[in-house]
Amino acid sequence: MKFLSYIISAIFAVVFFSLLLIFHPLQWLGLKLFGQKGHQQVVNIMNWFLIKSLLILGIRVDVENEHDLPENTTLIFVSNHQSTFDISPIIWYFRKHNPKFVSKKELGKGIPSISFNLRHGGAALIDRKDSRQALTELANFSKRIAKNNWSAAIFPEGTRSRNGEPKSFSPNGLKMITKHNPEAYIVPLTINNSWKVFKYGKFPLGLGSPIKIKTHKPIKVNSLPFNELAISIEKTIKEAIDC
Repeated sequence: MKFLSYIISAIFAVVFFSLLLIFHPLQWLGLKLFGQKGHQQVVNIMNWFLIKSLLILGIRVDVENEHDLPENTTLIFVSNHQSTFDISPIIWYFRKHNPKFVSKKELGKGIPSISFNLRHGGAALIDRKDSRQALTELANFSKRIAKNNWSAAIFPEGTRSRNGEPKSFSPNGLKMITKHNPEAYIVPLTINNSWKVFKYGKFPLGLGSPIKIKTHKPIKVNSLPFNELAISIEKTIKEAIDC
């Protein structure tokens, strides 16, 4: 199986990075010709293609959502983090809520399409070595989300789990976002199996394990004191993780 994975992974890598190269100038055109909405439409379509490219690896993405998510208001998607392939499904399946990500600053340069979207699409790019910069960036991001009626997406673990075992959640980023969006709803998400794509390391990639995302019941930000809210969200997300 691992030998076969080398061949299939090489094909996938060519397709995946070709999509990033193709959509980089399309994002630029969308932004210049049609503004923020045009750019976001291109980003949504790109992420649909990125999700479908996973089928080359025999990986499908299943999103379970039994809840009616509030509309015309800010949502804060809070999720565990297992791999880079967590991001595209959140962008595509929750696209009508315009989720914007909190990301590390390093991703804002050097990656076709992805870096462009992070710089121009409304994301927060934080320097994890500079707490002052991180707090200022998160505050500006939180205000931007509120002003534009967008939604936020944050991985409180900070870095991805390499074996599916969840790490401790840091509440600081979420606390800043909720501070400036007290009328928002938090939507906990649990992601399973995406770590298996990298079970051999960066190359080759794992084959055939479906990525599953479970949507939990939305919680109004101001319905609980923040500390209780943070504990409840972390417990909800982690209890649904299959390790």
